[in-house]
Amino acid sequence: MRLMKKFLFFSILLLFVSCESDSYYELQNHDTALYLKWNKAYPDDTIDKSLIGLKWGLSYVGAKLPASLNGISTSNNIISININKLGFSESAIEKLTILNSKIVASQEYKRTKAIDLGRYITLLLGASEHYYEIVGVPNRLDAILNQYTLSPEKGYINNSNVSFEHRIIQFSEQNGFNQVFISKEIDPNSGQIHEYETIELLPNGQLRFGIFDANGNRKNNADASYGKAGKPGKCMWCHESSINQMYTSQNDFTGYLSASAFQNKLINYKESNRNLKLTLVDGVDFSQTQQHTLTELLYISFMEPSAERLSLEWGIPLTQVQSLLSNLPTHIYAEFPFLGNLYNRKDIENLAPFQGLSVSSSVREQSIIEVNHLN
Repeated sequence: MRLMKKFLFFSILLLFVSCESDSYYELQNHDTALYLKWNKAYPDDTIDKSLIGLKWGLSYVGAKLPASLNGISTSNNIISININKLGFSESAIEKLTILNSKIVASQEYKRTKAIDLGRYITLLLGASEHYYEIVGVPNRLDAILNQYTLSPEKGYINNSNVSFEHRIIQFSEQNGFNQVFISKEIDPNSGQIHEYETIELLPNGQLRFGIFDANGNRKNNADASYGKAGKPGKCMWCHESSINQMYTSQNDFTGYLSASAFQNKLINYKESNRNLKLTLVDGVDFSQTQQHTLTELLYISFMEPSAERLSLEWGIPLTQVQSLLSNLPTHIYAEFPFLGNLYNRKDIENLAPFQGLSVSSSVREQSIIEVNHLN
């Protein structure tokens, strides 16, 4: 009888511990969820459109977005994401966990139990150090080049849409989602290299961008003295997830591929990469090439919000927002005039009833304020 009682006691104890462990697991799993608040930004805006923009934004930083894991869900105007279920690498999850912990500790999150969706996308794509660390761009250029065998063939660009200088383009051969392009920005007279830009192919079909100084050290943005490349966020906007061909005529240079031969190579690489992306089961729909714009609208409408959007974001009446901002100028965003009369985030942030985690002052261009919350 005594033996039976002991057995019963330990059985109950094990069951209790098991239940405690399950509860602990569920708590930990719940804690990995981050809540994003959707705020309608323009007349035709919907949460479904913004979800597509969110998925493209997550894809830019490496998410494979496996549908079977259901890492994204919605309830009313709240979107829940679980970074452990979005197909990120372990390294990316580590960096995102740090960022998410800073977000959860912010005044905005404590007050509203969520972060503005546009702010979140801006933190992912508009802070170069966040982008680099999450997507895995190394600190040194040679760490990238050591992973590839560059072709002896090279392209030469003397009439760039982006660079004020000439560019030498080197590349490896395409092997599935494995290829690198490196651009050397050079002075055509002295041959001095000013900086480097790299493009790599990611397993989820997206491109990975890197910018490095003349010594091969990673940097937040291209030098505006040498061109218009800006930050990685501008690279994403310009390339639209594709390997770009040349759009201006070029001269031929001895020792390099002819302009026409180089153009054909770029077009072939672009088409091959596109066809491969269309075979992907998970992730964003690469056949809908303009859906990337929905990501851009998320960060643009956050960085340059209307009074109507701010009313939703801040949870206060529109008339009160208009009164608070009455002395501030407004502008129209030329590419997207339907966004309405807009303010600059830097001008209105200190007027908000609560403070969110700070963002860089520009998503695409060199920023006066460049944040890094991963330190």
